[in-house]
Amino acid sequence: MKKLFLLGLFLLTSCATVPVPREFAYKPMQTTQYLLASWQKITDSSSSIRIYLEGDGKAFDYRGLPTQNPTPKNKFLRNMAFSDPHANVVYLARPCQFVQDPHCKVEDWTVGRFSEQIVEDTALAIKQISQDREIVLIGYSGGALLSGLLITRHPELKIQKWITIAGLLNHTDWTQYWGDTPLYLSLDLQTLPSVEQQHFAGARDKVIPLELSKKWVGKNNLAILPHATHNKGFTCNF
Repeated sequence: MKKLFLLGLFLLTSCATVPVPREFAYKPMQTTQYLLASWQKITDSSSSIRIYLEGDGKAFDYRGLPTQNPTPKNKFLRNMAFSDPHANVVYLARPCQFVQDPHCKVEDWTVGRFSEQIVEDTALAIKQISQDREIVLIGYSGGALLSGLLITRHPELKIQKWITIAGLLNHTDWTQYWGDTPLYLSLDLQTLPSVEQQHFAGARDKVIPLELSKKWVGKNNLAILPHATHNKGFTCNF
């Protein structure tokens, strides 16, 4: 409980907005079907690697209609990754974000955002990045569900720890809660994978309701930040 309390204190301070540091190099990752954008800082070939997996981005506009480009407007997770002082840090975008990819279609960031093809191609990108090193996998929002699916379906990945921030962990529950269209082309996470993990949720999150986070994670592994929203009130210290 003391460790959880200290983590909560760390998380009360937001990451400052920062530009792309010069030690981060842009590297597009070509997979079976998709091209995934990434920014990588790799300075120690013998250490584990921390991979930040982006959320769903701008999947819908203010009218609730699908966008033509899911690239996130908010820099929350990018800033968090760029502020991470560890030796090996990667910010990994979701398929169709930040890139012009002829294979992309609207379903890839709407009803099929967690499709089998997307899970498999993201796993391939992570394997290319990690080069068989241990991984701390950090999933934000919808990236939390995708990271959970990756761990569940790819036990060969050397996951040292799984961290989620404002995480969506079951899209069926989530769409039912809001009365939204089911993500019928997507895989779902039925149980949490058996790895070391920590989940952070904001009490003021209007996207992922706290009651759903409690249902998915339980009390033991959930750090609730009383002033955090969906993309504010978290910091890089974990």
